[in-house]
Amino acid sequence: MRRRSRPLVVALGLGCALAPSSACSDATLRLEAEPFDVGEGRVRLTVAQGGRALTLTRDGRTLLTLDERAFEVGVVDELAPDRSWDPWEIERRGDEDSGVTFRAPRRFAAAPGAPEREAEVRLDFGDGLAATLKIGAASASRFTLTLIPADTAPGRPAIALARVRLRTSGDPREGFYGLGEQVDAVDNRGKLRAMQMEADGEVESLSNEAHVPVPLLVGTRGWAVFAATTRVGTFDVARKDPSAIEATFAVAALAPGATRAEPLRVDLFAADAPLDLYREYFTASGAPKPPPAWALGPWIWRNEHRDQAEVEDDIAKIRELDLATSGIWIDRPYARAVNTFDFDAQRFPAPQAMIDRAHAAGLRVALWSAPYLEPAAEPMATEAKARGYYPLESGVPLNPWGLPIDFTGPAAAKFWRGLVERYTTMGVDGFKLDYGEDFVPSLGLKRNVWRLADGSDDRTMHHRYSGLYHRVYAEPDEPPRDARPETPFLLVRAARWGEQTLGVVVWPGDMDATFTQHKERFVNRRGEEIVGVGGLPATVVMGLSLSASGFPFFAADTGGYRHSPPDKELFVRWVEQTALSTVMEVGDASSQPPWLSTPENGRDAESLDVYRTYARLHARLFPYEWSYVVRMTRDGRPIQRPLGLAHPELGVHPSDEYLFGDELLVAPILARGQTRRRVVVPAGTWIDFWDGTPALPDREGAIEVDAPLEKLPLFLREGAIVPMLRPTVDTLAPASDPDVDSFARDAGPLWALVAPGPPRSFDLWDGARVARLPDGSFEVKDGAVFDRGFVLELIATREPAQVLRGEGAVTRVASPEVLARSSEGWTWTPERRGTLLVKLPNGDARVHVR
Repeated sequence: MRRRSRPLVVALGLGCALAPSSACSDATLRLEAEPFDVGEGRVRLTVAQGGRALTLTRDGRTLLTLDERAFEVGVVDELAPDRSWDPWEIERRGDEDSGVTFRAPRRFAAAPGAPEREAEVRLDFGDGLAATLKIGAASASRFTLTLIPADTAPGRPAIALARVRLRTSGDPREGFYGLGEQVDAVDNRGKLRAMQMEADGEVESLSNEAHVPVPLLVGTRGWAVFAATTRVGTFDVARKDPSAIEATFAVAALAPGATRAEPLRVDLFAADAPLDLYREYFTASGAPKPPPAWALGPWIWRNEHRDQAEVEDDIAKIRELDLATSGIWIDRPYARAVNTFDFDAQRFPAPQAMIDRAHAAGLRVALWSAPYLEPAAEPMATEAKARGYYPLESGVPLNPWGLPIDFTGPAAAKFWRGLVERYTTMGVDGFKLDYGEDFVPSLGLKRNVWRLADGSDDRTMHHRYSGLYHRVYAEPDEPPRDARPETPFLLVRAARWGEQTLGVVVWPGDMDATFTQHKERFVNRRGEEIVGVGGLPATVVMGLSLSASGFPFFAADTGGYRHSPPDKELFVRWVEQTALSTVMEVGDASSQPPWLSTPENGRDAESLDVYRTYARLHARLFPYEWSYVVRMTRDGRPIQRPLGLAHPELGVHPSDEYLFGDELLVAPILARGQTRRRVVVPAGTWIDFWDGTPALPDREGAIEVDAPLEKLPLFLREGAIVPMLRPTVDTLAPASDPDVDSFARDAGPLWALVAPGPPRSFDLWDGARVARLPDGSFEVKDGAVFDRGFVLELIATREPAQVLRGEGAVTRVASPEVLARSSEGWTWTPERRGTLLVKLPNGDARVHVR
């Protein structure tokens, strides 16, 4: 603890300071204390006024302040055991109607602990209610603040909630990102966000769509706050007060008859750039685990497969039509019942042959699953009931099949893992894990009471259950001793903070096959007016908000689900956007794959060509994306980055454009009939990905771009280097069929798309490197995976007279087609304002273009 000029002085002892209000009057209690710091580096938390004020600073610049009303407790006359103390419902009804009174401390007393590492502030709320605030420096840029309520006497008022209020700069240009999967806007300013599922009778889904709430809020001035709790809560983000953030959580005692409230821990982080805050967040909540590399897609699926013959026909059609695809999944129904962990023999007579055929074609296979056994799922349902694998007490289930399996019991988890292994031993590579959201914690102010084998209940299980459910699929019962098991592909609908450690990919559930925003009204095909959950624009928001909340992998149902099929325009625009997302998956409720044309969907040869182009682009971008994935495990930076989060200096926070890594700016078309749009861009020149045209932002920091139906507005940063796979790649997965171009079987030469601009380099995860040097030459270096040579694709480049590798001239060939058949050479075409292709054999090299 770094002291300022004078030692800490407390006018009255801590005993008086923490005594009930009758013992010491406000007039006689005076705390006079010199400020002192927790932390000794660039980032510090200053404790002043005897604990009445805390200030988070970086290099002396104030980021957040916590004043004397920063910590409040929600006091109730009685801790009724059937009350949920849900802050969302309390906010909706009002404190008085909810029977809650929020109190700020009346007295403070601060004391330093270990030098520069710890401090304590004692808080007296009156009427015998007190708490200790423990402050610790967890690292050079992260501080933990743990509010620990004192015990209260039976029959006296008790603490049911805790609130932390943070003062921001008040700058209206500051954005507030995170808080999990949001559906209306990436910037949370002006919003009240629930940290759990809540009912919403206005919208067709009847919920607030909070499938992945994350109590992490990131300010673009370089700070973040994380509430490390599993209890129900809310964040009020500059809604009541434009310069205040309020985080409110239930802390009422969990144990029957207990009166001492649970602690609430809040972490504060600081960093130079908002993107760098995620490294500390992952240190606090768990390091993100990537899914298997092949799982980045593209994937194709149907909502229902008629039978095995249709699955095998889809496999053949994917390859016949030259559609880059790495996986298929089979949605329900395919088994005898949910979940018999088999295949219905009438419809799937030879499932092993089907799986083997998919693998031969370079397609990994996943299956739909959920944590239930419907009554017809015999003999599993009888065994589960006899052995007590269901909750001891159940609330209202939110699924059509029955009670969820109680995975808190080791025997139940082992039972389920054994069932899962029936599929994995056949070669099933992953699972789409649906539902598992039965533990909704509140029905109004009442609890939705569940009791489980480990003694826990609904008050924490609303947070924990999805992780327990997903873990039985993610981790084998007995991992092999001689090899590390491959991570399965897990596509999940619900998740909570910490589950990023399981390598999950989040999909947003059943979104509308529309261009509509969340809660926008539209008329469906039956002429009914619907208040929708949202379509394409909403899924873009959901993916970006998740990325800003520590869940970096996202895949929306391309085309939507509810009210599908999408028409041609919507399908094409959705394909364009998901091609530039971390995981691309294509399917909807109508079971109409990209090649199927019907009067309803209006698709044709043009839409299939567009799909083919963008699916292959997604697959080709794998070296670029995977390099960022591996970097993320070290630096925490997400791959898909909301523009305002990545470039806070712009002071704007659009929900309809983002950066994909450092080098690509994506501005999808999200409105029907739109063929031109305005795009806000960071300073500098941006190059059109498709034609090489350079653009400089206007005075308002934006550019105008044409976007005919087949064109996604996509830009390269000036000087960008984007490593890619060869243009013929079919799949990221292994393939035994020699006609399938598989990256896993043969990485092939590394392609590098290079935009004009200043010196720049790109280092791949495997050690390969492509760089433009200050003298204008290019340097390439082999990696552990990419050791088969290089193809440099320089766009917006004049026709050169000569290309040299080292001191020797590289031979010019007539065309790209001839170059593809050559081991070395170069050619130039006028496309993209002049494109120079230089093909090099393996080995490190220096290339000069003259």
